Amino acid sequence: MTEKKKVFVLDTNVILHDSACIHQFQEHDVVIPINVLEELDNFKKGSDSLSFHAREFTRTLDSLSGDRLFNGGVPIGPNLGKICIKLDREFDPNLAANFSTAKPDHHILNIAYLLAKECADQEVTLVTKDVNLRMKAKAVGLMAQDYRTDHVKDLNQLYTGTRVEDNVDPELIQLLYAPPYEFDSARLAFEKKLKPNEFLILRGDRKSALAVFDDEAGKIRHIDKVPASGITPRNAEQTFALDALLNEKIQLVSLTGKAGTGKTLLALAGALKQMKSYRQILMARPIVALSNKDIGFLPGDIQSKLDPYMKPLYDNLGVIEHSEGETKRSRVGKLLEEKKLVIEPLSYIRGRSLVNICFIIDEAQNLTPHEIKTIITRAGDKTKIVFTGDIYQIDHPYLDSHSNGLSYLIEKMKGQRLYAHVNLQKGERSELADLASDLL
Repeated sequence: MTEKKKVFVLDTNVILHDSACIHQFQEHDVVIPINVLEELDNFKKGSDSLSFHAREFTRTLDSLSGDRLFNGGVPIGPNLGKICIKLDREFDPNLAANFSTAKPDHHILNIAYLLAKECADQEVTLVTKDVNLRMKAKAVGLMAQDYRTDHVKDLNQLYTGTRVEDNVDPELIQLLYAPPYEFDSARLAFEKKLKPNEFLILRGDRKSALAVFDDEAGKIRHIDKVPASGITPRNAEQTFALDALLNEKIQLVSLTGKAGTGKTLLALAGALKQMKSYRQILMARPIVALSNKDIGFLPGDIQSKLDPYMKPLYDNLGVIEHSEGETKRSRVGKLLEEKKLVIEPLSYIRGRSLVNICFIIDEAQNLTPHEIKTIITRAGDKTKIVFTGDIYQIDHPYLDSHSNGLSYLIEKMKGQRLYAHVNLQKGERSELADLASDLL
C-alpha cells in the first residue's frame, strides 16, 4: 500500500538554510506562501550564505515554472511531488483572535492553517526552523516540524575520534616505545573496525600508550606529547589534537569540546608551529550576537564593532605569546603586522583564495551545513582547514546540536583519510571553570 501524498508548507528560514530543500520531500507536494517570496526578496542582495540561498531558490523556482502558471502546481522533478505558491488570505477568525496580523510568520501560519482545513483528506505540515512558530502551529491544531534532512540523528553515537582499548598485550605496547614506534594493526583485534586517523588509548596490565591508526600504512603509530609554540598538551585528547594539527597529510581537522578544553588555543599553537609551511594563517569566526542587538547597534567604526567578536582569538594569541617567553614575545605581533597572521569575521573571508593557507574557523557550531561545505570547497592546494566549537553551545537562532554544520561535518567526514576529529573532554582552563561548566 502506497503512502498517501502529503502537503508541506515551507517557512522562509527553511529555504535560507537549504535552497535545495524542495527536492527533499519525495513524492509529496510543497507549498510556498507568497509571504515567503516577499521575505526572500529582502535577502537577495549580499554576499553571505543567506543571500546565496535566497537567489538560488528563486532561480530554481523560475526554472521549474518556465512558461507555465503555478495553478495546480508544477512538477519538481522525476518521482517528486508538485510545488505551488499560495497567495495571502484573510485571517481565519480563530487565528485573528490570537495572533497579530503585523507579523509575516502569522501570515505563513494562516495560509498553512486554512490549507489544512480545506484539505481534510491530506496531512498538511508546516515546516519551519523557528521553534516558537512550531509551538504556535501545534497550539491551533496544525502539524509542524523542523527541517531534518541534514540532522545528525543520535548525538550519543557521534564520532569522537578516540577509543580506549583495555587488556592490550604488554608486548604490543612495548613495541610502541621502541623504534620504529609502531606495529601492524592486524596484530590487535578490534571489536569495531578502526577509522583512518582514529586515536587510541591502549592500556595493558602495567603500562599504557597513546597511538593513532595510520590507515594508509596499516600501522598503529605511537604518539608523544609534543609542545607547539610554547603550549604543551596536558591530557591525552590534547595530545591527539596536536598530532592531527601537525600532520601534513591531514588537510581537515575538527576539534570539539566544552569551554576551557583548549580547542582554539591548540589550533592556533599548531598553526604557528607550522608557520613556514603556509603562506598565511587565517583565523575567523561567524558573527552571531548573544543578545537581540546585532552588530549595527554597537558604537564606533566597523573595527570597533568587530573587536568584541574577535577578542577571544586575540586572548588565545596572548596566552601563546606569554608561553613562548620574552625572546619570542614579539613574534605574534610581527606576524599580525606583516599580515602573515590575519584575524577577521568569517563573512570577510568570502571570495578569498584559500591556497597554501592554514584556515582556522572558531565557533563553527554556529555555521549551517551549507556554510561548512562552502568553506571546505574553497580549499586550494596545500591548505589546511581546522574547525573548532562546542556542538552543545549554539547561539544561532535556527540551529541546534543536531542540525549545526559542525555535527554534520563530523558525521559525514568520519572515515576519510584526509580528516581527523578529536572530542576534547577534560577542561584545562581552571578548576573553577570546570566546576561551573559541569554544575551551572
